[in-house]
Amino acid sequence: MNKKIGIVLGTRPEAIKLIPVYLELKRTFSSVELISTGQHYSMLEQIFKFFEVTPDISLNVMTTNQSLSGLTAKLTECLQTCYEERKYDLVIVQGDTTTAMTASLVAYYNRIKVAHIEAGLRTYNKYSPFPEEINRQIIGRIADFHFAPTQKAMNVLAKEEIKNSFLVGNTVIDSLLFCSQKIENNLSKYKEKFSFIGNFEKLVLITGHRRENFGEGFDGICDAIRTLSETYPSFLFYYPVHLNPNVKDKVYAVLSDLDNVMLNEPLPYDDLIFLMSRSYIILTDSGGIQEEAPSLNVPILVMRDTTERPEGIENGCAILVGTSSEKIVEEFNNLVDNKSHYQQMAEAVNPYGDGKSSVAIASILKKQIDNYC
Repeated sequence: MNKKIGIVLGTRPEAIKLIPVYLELKRTFSSVELISTGQHYSMLEQIFKFFEVTPDISLNVMTTNQSLSGLTAKLTECLQTCYEERKYDLVIVQGDTTTAMTASLVAYYNRIKVAHIEAGLRTYNKYSPFPEEINRQIIGRIADFHFAPTQKAMNVLAKEEIKNSFLVGNTVIDSLLFCSQKIENNLSKYKEKFSFIGNFEKLVLITGHRRENFGEGFDGICDAIRTLSETYPSFLFYYPVHLNPNVKDKVYAVLSDLDNVMLNEPLPYDDLIFLMSRSYIILTDSGGIQEEAPSLNVPILVMRDTTERPEGIENGCAILVGTSSEKIVEEFNNLVDNKSHYQQMAEAVNPYGDGKSSVAIASILKKQIDNYC
């Protein structure tokens, strides 16, 4: 097909969820370009290398200590130039990042159609998650195609009277299954790299980076991890720490002296998935991990006050624990002590898809694009 499509991404989670779509669309359309804004430059490079993909366009918008306003302004300027030069018929964005919101807005300014992958997620609390909740609501008003991951998300779109909505599942499962197969094919390499896990009874994986948790939230999270590490000295608490100083400085200040807490740089995607698959419990404030862990049969404690992914909570895959140290410790202890409760969570059905979302999106766009673009 002769329509020209631009796929815009800027962060590692966007890359994980959009590269399967990019690869599938290249089989269907004659002109598909991958645009990297570089919002998370160093983390993006790991993903491109893993998937053996090179962006067609790299904008490198990030600067040191950049504010959200500064990032938005830089993205607006760079994407405007990109769209003018490339003349896309359709721009595809994913999720709720500043890259996704700005890419949609600039496309609208240029009368370019927009497709939103992972549409329909809401908390209706504009500061939780911040700034993601408002970002995705803005994208939802702009987009011409809305690809929802779950029926609950479809219901949200229907309630908001948003048309051209399609239930496709979540593309993160596409990537997860692809990655899991690559790990299985080279399992000895991963077991050797992380052989130190065998020195401990259980592995607990931790990830945390949300802006709304900066400050008091991370105080509670770090206090909880410290308490748990002292309560369970035979457990390894492995924390690949986000590079943002608001996260890194606090985590290292509170946790770096503990023998069974291992702090490390952010992991390549395949290493992270391997560790997730070997984990006993995952503590996270990440959206993507809420979607991935149930496919690996690992219970999740979600360290946020709200989640736009309630399906995992409702299906019993995850528990929303907030950032209170006492609540995190209480729910963790309950999982360890109550074996039937643990097993019930581990065996809960993943509500986020079957790994065929990218094929569904490509098929729908093939049928729909000529009517709208």
